[in-house]
Amino acid sequence: MRLKTSLPWSTAAVALLALSACNDDDNKPQDTGCGEPLYAGAATDEAWRTLEDARNQPVDSSRAVTLVSPESGQTYFTDQAAPLWKWTSPLRASLERPGRTSPLPEGPPRESRRSVLAWLGNLVLPTAEAHLPPYTGDLYWVKVQVAGRECPIAQVLTSELQWQLDDGSWQTVKEAAGKGLSVQVVSAYLVQNRITEGPYTMGSTVPFTMGMAR
Repeated sequence: MRLKTSLPWSTAAVALLALSACNDDDNKPQDTGCGEPLYAGAATDEAWRTLEDARNQPVDSSRAVTLVSPESGQTYFTDQAAPLWKWTSPLRASLERPGRTSPLPEGPPRESRRSVLAWLGNLVLPTAEAHLPPYTGDLYWVKVQVAGRECPIAQVLTSELQWQLDDGSWQTVKEAAGKGLSVQVVSAYLVQNRITEGPYTMGSTVPFTMGMAR
């Protein structure tokens, strides 16, 4: 008798989880196979998905960033510490945009509203996934590219006008010593995870070189 009473609940649980998974998949862009970037500042994975959805739009460089560092043709060496890269952006010209997102405080991710099915499914099989509030503000997707490769070897999505390369990313870049390296930055302004300006892509990548330790 116990087995009989538990079966309907198990079936319902599986159905709820399946529907919840479908609901989540509907919100994800087609996988490019390149993987997600690192996140810095107030950037979120859902904001990244918005930029991913717009990747096939015509290239627009009218309000793209200006890279301050690295400079075009700059040379780094494998025994150097990870650099700080900076840029300026027309999207940051007005810091008083209505609804601008403030930097997120330290602490655990905050849950955003999810469907009832997803909530019920999580009761049956809790997940570690947590969603941050919809993002409003300017965003910068920085990519380190190697000539001949489709996917960047290092990348970050940030709400800041700089990227202090982390040890892991810098190590990956150093391992590409001797290859054609360059930096590209895609920027956009979002309101509640929706693009209202951009995306803007630099008209050309900024090349740099990585030499062996001196």
